[in-house]
Amino acid sequence: MPPLTTPPRPLDVPAHFPELAPLARTTVRLHPRPGSPTAADSSLGGPLLWPAHEPWPTCSEHPAAPGHAPDEVRHRRRILAAAHGRPRTPGTDFLTPEERAAVDRASEARLIPQTGPVPLIPVVQLYARDTPEAVAFPGPPGTDLLQLLWCPFDHEGPLGPTPRTELRWRTTAHITDPLTTTPHPAAIGKDRYLPEPCVLHPEPVTEYPAPHELPEPLADRVEDWAESHGVDYQYDLAVAPGCKLGGHAPWSYIDPFPMACTECGAPVKPLLTIDGYECDGGSRSWWPGKGTESVRPTHLGIGRDHALQLYVCTTSYDHPHQQYIQ
Repeated sequence: MPPLTTPPRPLDVPAHFPELAPLARTTVRLHPRPGSPTAADSSLGGPLLWPAHEPWPTCSEHPAAPGHAPDEVRHRRRILAAAHGRPRTPGTDFLTPEERAAVDRASEARLIPQTGPVPLIPVVQLYARDTPEAVAFPGPPGTDLLQLLWCPFDHEGPLGPTPRTELRWRTTAHITDPLTTTPHPAAIGKDRYLPEPCVLHPEPVTEYPAPHELPEPLADRVEDWAESHGVDYQYDLAVAPGCKLGGHAPWSYIDPFPMACTECGAPVKPLLTIDGYECDGGSRSWWPGKGTESVRPTHLGIGRDHALQLYVCTTSYDHPHQQYIQ
């Protein structure tokens, strides 16, 4: 697959507002697309390079919660994709009776026996070698691999229910005996918490703060200027949509509020944004795809189609990370 490239921004922000130039940040759009990644690849929803001697993380908070069988969820996705792709005579059913039964079964939450705690699900694996040169790998010194996992059931957070996440920073040269079989949960709380295995196509782009983070007079001038040229500053010029590394906070669901490390009180910085959609109707100008390619290749969904953003302490990677939906 050729590299995915974001179209040029419709307007040159710093040329018209030099005061925004120092606020620019380079983010890495991950551009996940369905594929067959291995543990040696950067991926979303793919297998992780994991030391065989290290216990797989689990969650013990859902011993008998209703859920969905992961294999049935993936089967449902394949059925619907095939049905959308085949010709259909007007007046005929979209699905066969057998397909309808399989789709209905996968869509309905039910009690599924689960032995022991729930194994967490691989979400993101990013190798330093795949991070564009324009952005430094954001991990502790000596590490070259970032891994994100989550529990596929809802956990109450400060802004609503989300999956509970765990981060791992690794040095790949230290993993000489990798795990060969990844643990999988018997049930997941929501089908939208099960990512479709995707390969990543990292691309650096420039972002500017959301209007909520700018002084109100400046935000008004920037938004009026953008609107006079037929674009929207928030959605076309400021913050890129989709899964990404670093960059600015989207601040579309909530207003900015002070964030600090819960361990030491130091500032925190954006690490990862997990978004089910590559773009939406408002941010279509960022779309790098062609033709009828899906804007939701990962099949993920957080809240009411929001993004899950992770922040890390600016003084120590050993301190707990924070997560919010935005």
